[in-house]
Amino acid sequence: MEVFCLFCVVLCFVFLTNFLCCGHFVSINFVLFMSFLSLFGTFLSPLCNFVTYFCCLVSRFCRLVSPFCHLVPCFCRSRVVLLEKKKTSFVLLSAPWSLLCYYAEEISLRVPLQAPNLNSSEQVLSKLSLPNPLSQDVPNPPADYYTCQFRTNKLQRFLGSDHQETFFKTTQRHQVLYEILARTPYGSVKKGEVGIDRLVSEQVFTAAYPLHQGDFRLPSPPVPPHCLGLRQILYAYWAQWSCWRRYQPLDHIREYFGEKIALYFAWIGFYTVWLLPASLVGTVIFLIGFGLMQRVCQESLPLGNRFIMCPICNICSYWNYSSICSTYKAGLLFDNGGTVFLSVFLSLWAVTFLQYWKRRCSVLAHCWDCSDFEDTEERPRPEFTAMAPMTVRNPVTGAEEPYFPEQKRLNRTLTSCMVIIIMVAVVLMFVIGVIMYRTIVVVILYRNMKILSSSIVRLCVCLYNMCVVCVVLLYSVYVLCVFPEMHRTQTKYEDMFILKVFIFQFVNFYSSPVYIAFFKGRFVGYPGNYNTMFGVRNEDCGAGGCLIDLAQELLVIMVGKQLINNIQEFFLLKVKSWWQKRKLNHQKKEEDEEEVHNYQEEVPQWEADYQLQVCGGLFDEYLETVLQFGFITIFVAACPLAPLFALINNWVEIRLDAHKFVTEYRRPVAERAQDIGIWFPILQFITHMAVLSNAFLIAFTSSFLPRLYYRYTRDSTLRGFISFTLATSPHTFSQQHHNASCRYRGFRDENGEYLPEYFHLLAIRLGFIIVFEHVVFFIGRLIDLMVPDIPEEVELKIKREHYMAKEALAENQVQTLTSWIQNFTTKPGGDPRGG
Repeated sequence: MEVFCLFCVVLCFVFLTNFLCCGHFVSINFVLFMSFLSLFGTFLSPLCNFVTYFCCLVSRFCRLVSPFCHLVPCFCRSRVVLLEKKKTSFVLLSAPWSLLCYYAEEISLRVPLQAPNLNSSEQVLSKLSLPNPLSQDVPNPPADYYTCQFRTNKLQRFLGSDHQETFFKTTQRHQVLYEILARTPYGSVKKGEVGIDRLVSEQVFTAAYPLHQGDFRLPSPPVPPHCLGLRQILYAYWAQWSCWRRYQPLDHIREYFGEKIALYFAWIGFYTVWLLPASLVGTVIFLIGFGLMQRVCQESLPLGNRFIMCPICNICSYWNYSSICSTYKAGLLFDNGGTVFLSVFLSLWAVTFLQYWKRRCSVLAHCWDCSDFEDTEERPRPEFTAMAPMTVRNPVTGAEEPYFPEQKRLNRTLTSCMVIIIMVAVVLMFVIGVIMYRTIVVVILYRNMKILSSSIVRLCVCLYNMCVVCVVLLYSVYVLCVFPEMHRTQTKYEDMFILKVFIFQFVNFYSSPVYIAFFKGRFVGYPGNYNTMFGVRNEDCGAGGCLIDLAQELLVIMVGKQLINNIQEFFLLKVKSWWQKRKLNHQKKEEDEEEVHNYQEEVPQWEADYQLQVCGGLFDEYLETVLQFGFITIFVAACPLAPLFALINNWVEIRLDAHKFVTEYRRPVAERAQDIGIWFPILQFITHMAVLSNAFLIAFTSSFLPRLYYRYTRDSTLRGFISFTLATSPHTFSQQHHNASCRYRGFRDENGEYLPEYFHLLAIRLGFIIVFEHVVFFIGRLIDLMVPDIPEEVELKIKREHYMAKEALAENQVQTLTSWIQNFTTKPGGDPRGG
């Protein structure tokens, strides 16, 4: 019987003592692969501590094992592997049929009722025989059924109930046994000492994991595709790099890893496909900028004038505007009329993408039997059940469930919010420190280097900013974990955790681009009256403007950071896997070479899986992609090539993640999920932020509106536009600098007062922002109303499935009532009329 296999690897504790010259001892306790080095104590003290500690551990272990053996009538097999000075025990757990049926009904598993007909779209494609270049013929596709929640008294109504070995899927068996182990107490229930996960975190057990279905490598003599195992199919048709242009086998992924992991790959695949039109439009806009670069310098030096610019720092020298002709040309690659169209397009693209993903998610949730998971089928968390002080009746299901008072939860929530506020403030302090550091370093380098050196400084400081703030982020996440808020379900718990961490990551990653886009160079002042912060002159934009600085920042993030992350993700995992296998092989008891050779050739599946890496979940994968989505939507006006770089990165990311899950990770316990959780509201928030951000970016950071204003009020050929945007230094500043006047960016007169053109442009900019965001939000709302959340054919399937489930239950009730009437009427002396 192929059943769920969960392994609890228990290591015995070895106490080693080495006598040193000074008479002290060094004790090394190997506690579940965690080594602790003690450099103090005499001979008797470590020995007594060890005996006491060992007795406590033995007592606890006996107490730990007894509940599992008493409460879980499982069939167990064990294998002991002798390692050097250690003993590793592998315990194989499997559940009998009666236990599977009991817990399948307890956790509301869904089982098949009837196979549905082929949907209309598949029928049309099959009739037309239209080829799809992205599809592939994956063998052994999982069957699709109408399903219903399992009930033991209706066992005969379900398809395949006669075959106990295959009635429950492998992932369902995983869920049943994990549910038992996760809710078994081993200590004080009020302290939350419940479940296998906490035992692993406390290092009582080294690991607990289900088995992979054989090796992922294809058989050396080739076999027909339908003879391959599910893991081999995923490796051959999904994890290999040659599958980059094919659809992902989502049904196979769900069959092997569960709905939660399958939904992640469905989302990133859907997002990657939608990046194709965005990257195409962005690339065209970028190429248009090349055509505008050919006629630029006539605007930089109109009528042969030479502009002597004011120093950009207190110790810097004057410079000529003609020296930045190449930089000015490069700025038009990002700062042109096409960026307005691209901003509108990407904003509507994001709204449409989210709306169609909502439709796609509803289809997958129905096909994978998770449409009602969060409302009626998800059970309370084991920790919540153990620590909840009271129970209440569930208003939906009517069952008694644990309940945590709102007042106590409010106190915990307020505590977590205070921690978030404090840590965000710390992150912002680091950001301000980095800004001041950037200003000081630029001033120092300007003493001996040319203006172009400032670009190098910005690149270096960008990376420095990333590294410094990440340290603060790690500490903040650790602090958040100390204050659990006692959420009822695992979905709500993960959603709140994701929200808190995303706040830190949002401040961490977006603080520098936001500063460059909206704050840098806005509060500089003018010659003779410069504004300062802590005695340091406020940082001004570079010679080419702030949009060039922002584009440079985004290129570092979208190219450099993503490339480094992918390389690190690939090679670091390989190194960690190699090191773990090397360490485990080194610890094995050395025998003669032939025995070791035979042992390595016949390594059982549980030992092979034990050498793999632990799956860290999907949080980091989602976070990386959501942050990328923010960069390509919020700041797309400054970098039209951002969608293209995101597309290339995601193609690589999908294959890297597939390869990790199939070949490098232990098989995770299958988890059900209805959608991608709180990530979808976060994406909606980013979409709304993108509309406002692009509006302000075009209005205040870009030179699009000043060019448009100058074209319609002064000169349609834009000759003299540079002179229009430059002001002359006040007389007081010129007198202090040997009567040398200079120019600076701004719309001011010779006394430093704003010109009427400044207020005209301010009104135009504010009007543009209002019109831009209203038009985009209005069109986005129309798209939202025109595209239904659930396709019509899916709604029909849902109604059909509910009807069949109701019919099965009603038929069962009618049969019960009929048999009761027959038994009543056949009794001696019974009156058929019931009187």
